[in-house]
Amino acid sequence: MTSQAYAVCLELARSHYENFPVASWLMPKAARPHIAAIYAFARIADDFADEGTRSASERIALLDGWQHRLDEAADGRVATTGESQHDAVFVALAATLAAVNVGAPTLPGFQARGGLHALLADLLSAFRQDVTTTRYDTWDDVLDYCRRSANPVGRLLLLVTGHAGPAANTKSDAVCTALQLTNFWQDLAVDWSRGRLYVPLEIVRAHGAEPADLDRGVLSPAWREVMRDVGGRTRQLFDAGRKVPDHVTGRLKLELRVTWLGGSRILDRLVEADYDVFSRRPTLSRRDAPGILMDAVTWRARR
Repeated sequence: MTSQAYAVCLELARSHYENFPVASWLMPKAARPHIAAIYAFARIADDFADEGTRSASERIALLDGWQHRLDEAADGRVATTGESQHDAVFVALAATLAAVNVGAPTLPGFQARGGLHALLADLLSAFRQDVTTTRYDTWDDVLDYCRRSANPVGRLLLLVTGHAGPAANTKSDAVCTALQLTNFWQDLAVDWSRGRLYVPLEIVRAHGAEPADLDRGVLSPAWREVMRDVGGRTRQLFDAGRKVPDHVTGRLKLELRVTWLGGSRILDRLVEADYDVFSRRPTLSRRDAPGILMDAVTWRARR
């Protein structure tokens, strides 16, 4: 039953492959089912949080139910609800929680049920926040959101592959936050069209910009200063986390290098475009792959 549940999670992961390196051959083979279970759990929860046609209260209720099932799985209990895919996710997740959390409570910052449960609970809290929050007052507010929406991804990967530890976690947090922030700046125009803004209002005000200026679909000089400010802070985080691959072994080292290089290159594209995402959203293409792979292989030669 557990192997079938993992197969369901792997299929879901491969059909929605995004930022989790679920199907990558670079991932340790033994870790792939666990990461697939985690991804499936997060993917479905993210769908719950998405605006869609559901009301905010309906989305919060779905996320609360997902939290309850997570708590049960952490205690080794899996209830059957009749939703076959959801049931499979929690059968697999319960097995992963039991396997991965062995010894995890001895690491700093983990709750009583173990590190994996705490990290998944953090993700759910960020999804709930997506339902209720569309503006952020301070830089610290944005970083706190990233701490729960992005940083668990890196820590989960380190935990599942047996590489978690204070130094690795700290560098991973820096990279994951930088990746999340880069995505925010990359999607500034898209998010604004949906009524959402992740740029902290304190930085907007400090440069004399106005959120309403974005309605024109053109970055004013003040807004360009805002974006240069947050982009510079993001670059510092990439720099702070660059050595996270040094804390892992095998092909996973190359995976993390590629992840760092890809995110950093998107930030480069934003800088080159002077953050004008209203004219064109900077992205990577297949043409970038050979250069990124070469830089990953010659990692120590790069600054």
